[in-house]
Amino acid sequence: MKRIQLIAFSIAVTLVSAPFHPLLAEDSMSQTANIQQTHPYVGMWVTEEGRIRHELLPNGRYDEARGTRESAYQGRYVVTGTHIDYWDDTGFTADGTFVSEDVLHHGGMVFYRRR
Repeated sequence: MKRIQLIAFSIAVTLVSAPFHPLLAEDSMSQTANIQQTHPYVGMWVTEEGRIRHELLPNGRYDEARGTRESAYQGRYVVTGTHIDYWDDTGFTADGTFVSEDVLHHGGMVFYRRR
């Protein structure tokens, strides 16, 4: 299990530090997506009013819904400790912090785990 974490971390560091090249980035993203995430935050995260919903999938991908717009944003993510980095498929990047097992601060918003 530690080897998978090390491989995922190595890929994430490589992607963050490497110059952007669209063809290489697509291949690297698909490799990252094939690695199962090993952290306790997999699942659905929702703002208090339920308007924005992030589903963190175990394969390192996320799917974000906004209002009635399902799959408004999709991409990959990596969790390091309590920090999460997002890379949207369109190239947008963001990050956040898990302040507890059930609360995520991201983009000036507070998300709660939906169980």
